[in-house]
Amino acid sequence: MKQKINKCLFMTAMLGVIATLFSMTFIFYTLFQRQVKKDLQVNAEILAASGVFRKDVSGENLDRGYNINGKELRVTWIDTDGRVLYDNDARADELANHGDRPEVQEALTNGTGECVRKSDTMKMDTFYYALRLSNGTVLRVSTEARSILNMFLTVVPIILLILVLIIGFSVVLAHFLTRQLLSPIKVMAAKVRQDFTANVSHELKTPLTAISGYAELIENHMVDPGQETRFAQEIQQNANRLLSLINDIIRLSELDSKEGEALSSENIDLDEVARECVKGLQVNAQKQKIALVYDGKPCQILANRDMMQELIDNLGQNAIRYNNEGGYVNIRVLKEDGRPELLVEDNGIGIPKDQQERVFERFYRVDKSRSKQTGGTGLGLAIVKHIVALHDAEIQLESEPGKGTTIRVLF
Repeated sequence: MKQKINKCLFMTAMLGVIATLFSMTFIFYTLFQRQVKKDLQVNAEILAASGVFRKDVSGENLDRGYNINGKELRVTWIDTDGRVLYDNDARADELANHGDRPEVQEALTNGTGECVRKSDTMKMDTFYYALRLSNGTVLRVSTEARSILNMFLTVVPIILLILVLIIGFSVVLAHFLTRQLLSPIKVMAAKVRQDFTANVSHELKTPLTAISGYAELIENHMVDPGQETRFAQEIQQNANRLLSLINDIIRLSELDSKEGEALSSENIDLDEVARECVKGLQVNAQKQKIALVYDGKPCQILANRDMMQELIDNLGQNAIRYNNEGGYVNIRVLKEDGRPELLVEDNGIGIPKDQQERVFERFYRVDKSRSKQTGGTGLGLAIVKHIVALHDAEIQLESEPGKGTTIRVLF
């Protein structure tokens, strides 16, 4: 777990750093482009204001030493028909017609025009700014500047250095944070394990002690012959309780291992499954003199059939176990606002308000003496809670001491 948290923190930091570096490079290059364009505009306006580029002036007599921020500035003077009148970087008569250049066309139409052309090598970009003069000709200035790729490659060594520093810092920070985060979780997990171990030990010890004690009395002939049958029944009852406890512990362990895994689900009729479970519960209900009633309608859900049987059986057994002689248990399957619902209602001993949140904890019992008499393991509702969680369902409990309990499972 610690390694997973460290890995997540490290990956988050790396992605954040890389995203920041790329974003900053892009922002810086955007500002750089804006400044280059602004400088070109200013230089074009200065040249235009000088009055040098007039129809009566020959291009051969123009100055060829223009620059921008210490860099050579290319100046091209273009006639209204696209013919090059002057260029400080080449002979005008050697240049092709510039009438089809987008910045020239835009300048002739709107008064100004600009364009950025990428070089084939992707190392330099050429920025153009064109200005229409009062005589109808176009003055175009241009300069080369680094492309964003070239600029990024230039700062790669610095970026790598920053990455190395941040990686080192992230590793140290991740180690520190995971230790701080996991410390209370480890303490809590340790306490849960200790409590579980203590509860299991206690629950196993109780029936084993009874079995051992009764068996020892019978072995040493310290029991009247008429009592041997009763003692054998006590041994069998405690053995069954022990077996139930072990089965429930194993089942909880299996459900724990399934968390996060995809369930083997199918479309089932909850009404059909509940009816079968109620039939199996009738014998125990009659033995406890409890009236068990079922009412349901066909209700299709996507679920694991075996787990649904287990859930209904546990809720039903619990309602019978914590009931009073002559009481009732109603189990229903219905749809509430179009949502499938399983309802188990009884008029048993009920659950105090301050204990209702704890009844789904492992080994927690509202009435410990009742559980021992009826063979309850204290794990039934914990199993129910796990099954509900695995099906992304919802469980609701309403109870009042002396009046009974109602449990709803909404799918």
